[in-house]
Amino acid sequence: MSMPLSVSMRIGAHLMKQKLRGVKKFPLLVELEPLFACNLKCNGCGKIQHPASVLKQRMPVEQAVAAIEEAGAPMVSIAGGEPLMHPQIEVIVQELIKRKKMVFLCTNAILLPKHLHKFTPSPYFRWVVHIDGLRERHDESVSKEGVFDQAVAAIKLAQEKGFKVNTNTTFFNTDTPQTVIDVLDYLNDELGVDDLQISPGYAYEKAPDQEHFLGVEETREMFRKAFSDGRRKKWRLMHTPLFLDFLEGKVEYECTAWSIPSYSLFGWQKPCYLMSDGYVSSYKELIETTEWEKYGRGKDPRCANCMAHCGYEPSAVIATMSSLKEGIRALRES
Repeated sequence: MSMPLSVSMRIGAHLMKQKLRGVKKFPLLVELEPLFACNLKCNGCGKIQHPASVLKQRMPVEQAVAAIEEAGAPMVSIAGGEPLMHPQIEVIVQELIKRKKMVFLCTNAILLPKHLHKFTPSPYFRWVVHIDGLRERHDESVSKEGVFDQAVAAIKLAQEKGFKVNTNTTFFNTDTPQTVIDVLDYLNDELGVDDLQISPGYAYEKAPDQEHFLGVEETREMFRKAFSDGRRKKWRLMHTPLFLDFLEGKVEYECTAWSIPSYSLFGWQKPCYLMSDGYVSSYKELIETTEWEKYGRGKDPRCANCMAHCGYEPSAVIATMSSLKEGIRALRES
């Protein structure tokens, strides 16, 4: 991944600090959801199924910043809903950057051109635009025609204004190794985004479409074929080599969802943003009251087909930091 050196060092220092302190469970990144409202109705997301009274709510800036400070994670991914519908989203971003948090602002990009002037390029800030395939595939995923072209235009505009732009692509069982190759080639080579984030479709329990989530073996076979012939190293994938090994089925990990916790209007979500087993008011309470040993593949049936980044990317990061060999490998493949 092409993180600025200062940010990479900050993340490494955070990991080392936890290790020296003997802390077993700690956050690497917080998924912050300051609202649930969205201007799209994507097939794989159920956020807008909340009651109208909830969809109208917006998290106060002070509450959002306080949650991130309490958790102490070096990185924040701001999602939703559509974050650009929050009237003070740029203030939240500014306050987090002041605290030298690496901020990833996730968006479908429809509103990005309208709000771009409110933001300033920073080594601590990146747009993350959701692109779930090429034109036809993406528009089908978001249930609206023309969104792919709007997203591409917004990415180009942000690039012209000096912003770093990532993409995030989710793959389902309607995808094939070739559709994976096609969209990543386009994003990497033609559109020239800074980094590509990928994830197998996870069984988000409130999603309208429950038929097209990938199983574990389907995931492994698809990525194994897509990554072949040197493509994996060619693409600017913002993942550790060990997480990509995990997607291919070369290694296994325990779920470490406590390392990418989710904070929303309801509080800290147990155990992760894909499952709703209750909410608590603090990260400390989340860590101490969640029975983490009950979650993960082979433990909770809801986790059976999950290979999502929120559970397994931090496992790979921790494994990388714990091994000199893997640490060197990660540097070589970045």
